[in-house]
Amino acid sequence: MNGKRASGDGSENALAEAFSHAPEPMVLTRDDGAILHANQAFTDLFGREAADLVGRAWYDLLEGDDVHRGSVAHSEALAGQGGQRVRLRLALADKSVLLAEADLRPLPPVNGDTPDSAGGVVVLLHVLSTEEADLRVVGELRTDNSDSVLWSLDLSTGRLHELFGPTPLGALLAGSDRELERILERVHPDDIARVRDAMSASFAGRDYEQRFRVFDRLGDERSLHVRARFVPGRPDRLVGIIDDVTEHVQLVRRLADRRRTEAEHGRLVTELSSKLVSATTVDKVMDLLSEEFLPIFGGIQAIALYVEDGLLRASPSGRLTSNVNRIDGRRADDTDYPMGAVIQDRQPRFFESRAEVISRFPAAEVLMRDSVTKGQAWATVPIFGDGKVALGVWQMVWGRPHHASRDERALMLTFAGLAGQALQRIKAQQAELELADAVQRRMLPRQVARFPDMDIATKYLPSRADWRICGDFYDVIELPGDKVGLLVGDVQGHGVEAAAAMGQIRVAFRAYATNQADPGVVLGETNRLLTETGEIVFATCGYLVVDRTTGVMQAAWAGQPPVVLAADGRYDLWEPETGPPLGVLPDTEYTVTTRVLEPGTTLLLCSDGLVESAEVPMQDGLAQVGEALAAHADDPEAAAQVLAEMAPAGRGDDIALLITRMAKPVGHVPEQAAADVQPRGEVSPKSP
Repeated sequence: MNGKRASGDGSENALAEAFSHAPEPMVLTRDDGAILHANQAFTDLFGREAADLVGRAWYDLLEGDDVHRGSVAHSEALAGQGGQRVRLRLALADKSVLLAEADLRPLPPVNGDTPDSAGGVVVLLHVLSTEEADLRVVGELRTDNSDSVLWSLDLSTGRLHELFGPTPLGALLAGSDRELERILERVHPDDIARVRDAMSASFAGRDYEQRFRVFDRLGDERSLHVRARFVPGRPDRLVGIIDDVTEHVQLVRRLADRRRTEAEHGRLVTELSSKLVSATTVDKVMDLLSEEFLPIFGGIQAIALYVEDGLLRASPSGRLTSNVNRIDGRRADDTDYPMGAVIQDRQPRFFESRAEVISRFPAAEVLMRDSVTKGQAWATVPIFGDGKVALGVWQMVWGRPHHASRDERALMLTFAGLAGQALQRIKAQQAELELADAVQRRMLPRQVARFPDMDIATKYLPSRADWRICGDFYDVIELPGDKVGLLVGDVQGHGVEAAAAMGQIRVAFRAYATNQADPGVVLGETNRLLTETGEIVFATCGYLVVDRTTGVMQAAWAGQPPVVLAADGRYDLWEPETGPPLGVLPDTEYTVTTRVLEPGTTLLLCSDGLVESAEVPMQDGLAQVGEALAAHADDPEAAAQVLAEMAPAGRGDDIALLITRMAKPVGHVPEQAAADVQPRGEVSPKSP
């Protein structure tokens, strides 16, 4: 049996006895599979006499399809391709079936002259216990048609093998490669260092668990989760499981992308909602709906129109859209079209296809046929406020058939509601601002005092930012003794209250000024009046008294910008000493600053809206104003027009400006008056 002749000392009989009484079932077969010898354990297993088994192919004792598998394994063993155990089902005499692993080893021929000595195969059967069989079944179920591999790594040789034979995943990852180093070459470059470090630890006797990326034999990237336990022995091994988690990783990535998209979507919804709530013009509301909401709904076009005098109107930018001009100006009650119907009954309409629209609104076919935008689905919702009348209509267009989900419909109606509230608020604000504007202009002097020896120009410019009406004011007051009072101020706040407060301050100021020559006292009395009324009203103010005979100027200041003086193509800034705004601190005394208005010099008083804003520092604004005033100093009216047009600080605040110029050189300054005037820009004591 071992390929050598037994010696005559009886060893052949000893070997035969050992074969016969071996604990594992064994048979010696010919090359055609016929049984030559069967040991006692084999005959007991199958419940047959040895005579019944001799001459019968051993694989005929298997169950069903395993007969063929046994035959193939026998042929492979003869060809020297064996070496692995084959799991087979045994058909016993009592009709029962047992699971076993067969180990087939070829034997070379001993003597080619006799059949009994021809080369054959030794078949050793290892009958699996119930627990072993169950584990084998579980292992096969784990790997059969799944993305898993049960594997073992020989740590002494670095070779791997699959515990239950080849699997599709194993073939895809490694193919016929069994060397660990060859397989590690497929690991993603970004993960290889981490994988090698973990493998080194496993060679030292530690368990292994890693998740990493590899490139399969087709070149596709796959994500694997590999777990293994160190099994000591001869040799030491790692035994574990490889799971392909590519789909799981991709799902996690898709979920993460979806969450990022949803977060961005939520941010965009919040941002646009905030813009709607803070919009200050009807056109801005329409433009938001027409332009900035498309990414949320994935449409190709959005149209927003408001109702004005019974007609549908688009914003100026909306009219640039290809087919909006066909709708702009149509009657809002024209129910032959979806928009008119929605406005009339305030019920949203959603159409998933062109055919659905035409079947309900045949007249819309002309608009759809001529439209440059090839819409395939429409959602039309009313823009409504608190009343029962729709304020406008909003339509979303998709480039392919689209079913608007419940969330999309709810979101469109929510945005339309916010737009309606914004339109109501804007109309209310416009009404208030129109009233404030009327109050403001009534409170300002319709015509300022005129003097033959002075050219005076005044101008009031309302803010263009959000239709704000503020409390800027100016006045020219004729005073005794050939003097004139020049006043510019700015009341805190906006709207009707600011305009009304401005009128009250100007009237009070004029009353005090006509009875008091000292500008500091006039400011102090006006301040006392504001603080004693109990109303929270603050105002910055600049008051300048000019002696028309001598040119002496006395200024009392409460937070206003400096005076701009221009002559001979140059300009100068005069900054009188300033006190706090009026209405802030009671019993405030305002210092008087004195200076002479040189012959031919043009003087400008202005509110801060002309020279200062969040984007323009006051010094920059004053420099631009000074250069423009110097260029037009000979003509106050022209200078006022130029300054109004240039408005260096923009039109975010309202503007009041007053420009004056002596029409002829001033007379001789009396010696006593000259003695009272301090050097340019310095402060003289306030008059008692």
